[in-house]
Amino acid sequence: MEGLGYQLWGIEFVKAGKHSTLRLFIDSENGINIEDCANASRQASAILDVEDPITSEYTLEVSSPGLDRPLFTSEQYGMYLGEEAKIQLTMPVAGSRNLKGTITKVEGQMLTLTVDGKDLIIALDNIRKGNLIAKF
Repeated sequence: MEGLGYQLWGIEFVKAGKHSTLRLFIDSENGINIEDCANASRQASAILDVEDPITSEYTLEVSSPGLDRPLFTSEQYGMYLGEEAKIQLTMPVAGSRNLKGTITKVEGQMLTLTVDGKDLIIALDNIRKGNLIAKF
């Protein structure tokens, strides 16, 4: 992707019954448009056809992260300190698997999310899915 001027923001592989979707999120300093997604999709398809890392049938989707961008790494969470996020956890923290709060600190592989005035410390490997909450 970098050869085309895009940053690979993240990857999701979602199974829903017999159907699977491989979702690639790309970004760039100038933003992403539909032509960028098409170019990245062609490059990814060519690589996936040769490497063949997924043996079952799947649909490839390429998109920008969008306003409610998913967050995948500690660096990405760190870029959005002070921003609101919703987090889905594998194991509950403070009795909940679904949290909404402010990203207040990232240290190593630990995230501090302030929820209703309380700081919750969450291991990044406990996060199933994290997204920014879009501001309008």
